[in-house]
Amino acid sequence: MRLTADANPHQWIPVTESLGWKGRRHRKAAIRMLLGQANTAVGAEPRQGSRAAAWALSQAAPLLMRKADGRVLVWTWKEEPELVVAMASAQQLTPQVRAARATMPMEYDDTEEFRNPYLGTGERLVMPLPPEPHTPPFVMYTWDTGTHLVTLQAICPDRERFGTIVPHLDDLARTLRRVDDTTVGETPGVLRIDPA
Repeated sequence: MRLTADANPHQWIPVTESLGWKGRRHRKAAIRMLLGQANTAVGAEPRQGSRAAAWALSQAAPLLMRKADGRVLVWTWKEEPELVVAMASAQQLTPQVRAARATMPMEYDDTEEFRNPYLGTGERLVMPLPPEPHTPPFVMYTWDTGTHLVTLQAICPDRERFGTIVPHLDDLARTLRRVDDTTVGETPGVLRIDPA
């Protein structure tokens, strides 16, 4: 199962499909922001991730995501790539994944219904003030398709501007859909059907 979405090109830059020079600045900025958040999460002094590490990861990230073969999609905010990073993923619903979801902290129970025209009704969790002070504000959308768990997560380190981003993330989440590969007869090729 693969994922696709119609991200507004005036608002979002796809990290997943950017190779080489294309999208390089946005990749590096997003990865620097994520590295900075990781430093803070482990109790290190809050600072931007190192430029060398961000550069190395920005070169490897698109190739790793391409290898994920559509199971992972990542976008950054076009005007300010360090403001928000959104990542969609599809994970097979194994008993271990179900058990992990069932044992999530109580704060994760504050979800609300969220409708996607392609994936159906799922859940949205908005955390403007996470219980852990080192955790940045985030939004998480989830859909249980029966066989897979489809998730869209976005983090924004700016608590004051976080609320202004959520409506745009809602719009992105509504365009997320699955694309299944179906083998047709004895033909060795694969027919890809877009559910739209």
